[in-house]
Amino acid sequence: MLDVPRLVALLDAHERARLDRFRRPADAARYLGAHALARIVLAERLGADPAALEIDRTCRCGKPHGKPTVPGVEFSMTHSGDRVGVALSEGGPIGLDVEELRDLADVDALAGHALSPAEPRPSSAAAFLQVWTRKEALLKATGDGLSSPMNTITLAGPRVVSWTDGPQAWLVDLEAGPAHPAAVAGLGAEAPPVRQHDGDALLQP
Repeated sequence: MLDVPRLVALLDAHERARLDRFRRPADAARYLGAHALARIVLAERLGADPAALEIDRTCRCGKPHGKPTVPGVEFSMTHSGDRVGVALSEGGPIGLDVEELRDLADVDALAGHALSPAEPRPSSAAAFLQVWTRKEALLKATGDGLSSPMNTITLAGPRVVSWTDGPQAWLVDLEAGPAHPAAVAGLGAEAPPVRQHDGDALLQP
């Protein structure tokens, strides 16, 4: 169980306003867990107070819905199902994604949107979500998110074969437990060493 009062106290006004807008408790818990965890691990890395961190969310359009940034370290957040995660990097932009395996109404239609013509169509929803997770991690690394088309990226497993008009990028699958494919991505020719840590204890009373 999350230590809700302690974690809410770490959030800034923007984050608290977003938290208050969630109607479902599970969605609110995922949001709170991801954002509080990000503040805790960023503060530890930077030697700062988690509640005092100033996170810039300015989008290219000037509105506060862009990729969150903090001076001195790159980071990315994700949450799905009962998983939340944060990735940190001091070596350049990074993107993290996790998805809960679930039934999908029309895998073929989704595949037409997300897969390039060179990629085989997935045999199941699980196979599709694994590809989706990898590509969303890549798009988070660039800061474009889902505003950039996934079908310009061609993957072969966790490897970028080509990316039309995209940067050179690396991709690594992560272990997030049963039924939760996860991946981390960054810009550059080769992936740096990737280390995973269990952050559950940081969110508990």
